[in-house]
Amino acid sequence: MSLHVEAEIASQPECWSTAVAGAARVADRLPRPGERVAFVGCGTSWFVAQIVAHWRESRGLGESDAYTASEVLDRRYDRVVALTRSGTTTEVLEVLTRLRGRVPTVAVTGDLSTPVVDLADEVVDLSFADEKSVVQTRFATSTLALFRSILGDDLAPLIEAAGRAVTAPLPEGLPEVEQITFLGRDWSIGIAHEAALKFRETSASWAESYPAMDYRHGPISIASPGRAVWMFGQAPDGLAGDVGATGATFVDHDHDPMVDLILAQRVAVARAVSLGVNPDQPRHLSRSVILEGSEA
Repeated sequence: MSLHVEAEIASQPECWSTAVAGAARVADRLPRPGERVAFVGCGTSWFVAQIVAHWRESRGLGESDAYTASEVLDRRYDRVVALTRSGTTTEVLEVLTRLRGRVPTVAVTGDLSTPVVDLADEVVDLSFADEKSVVQTRFATSTLALFRSILGDDLAPLIEAAGRAVTAPLPEGLPEVEQITFLGRDWSIGIAHEAALKFRETSASWAESYPAMDYRHGPISIASPGRAVWMFGQAPDGLAGDVGATGATFVDHDHDPMVDLILAQRVAVARAVSLGVNPDQPRHLSRSVILEGSEA
């Protein structure tokens, strides 16, 4: 079976390169140093928002919050950045409608033929990373690559590593585990949340995600043989041993979390295929959540 999601995962190194190449052309549409900014999105885009907000504030560039679009607080912001692959997600459009004329807004989207283009003051076009699969992979990571490049990171080593990750052998036994928990620290907590969502979406399998330091405060109780714990970034001291004592598999690669996410995406798809599930069309899901009766 030929899957869109497999091709889209494999295309990420190229998409990251395209994002980096275009970063300078769109940088002036995105938040300026010192601005107080909210990043909003739904699902995967919310996790991307968490990561970008952490990057920005931790580098001293200004207060940065991240919200799922239905829960945006009415605070004073200098700019609001909406992340939406489809450009049609109801909650995101409602935020932009509510803020129109009051707060400068920017939409990062994969489709310029959608309502978000008319509602946002500025638009960043990432249509080169749009996807046919319902499951989002390359749009999310290309958004991260764009912001990371604008923030001054050299992505050349990451793109090279991503090229290896799309063809590397998968960690042995992981597509077969009955449950997996993803952990992160600092900005990679958002990566962990996204990896768990990919596992749930593609194969309807049980996956959870937590800050790594909080994992031993309860969630470790579900660890057991036949299950796995996947760490993104530097593991806290003693965590590997604590997980090992439960009989669960501890996964800890020496990769940048964005690169490691590619492996997690591939494991999620492999899990779906092994269960006879079509990861391009997850059950109960569609490309965009459009709610009836919306005012947007």
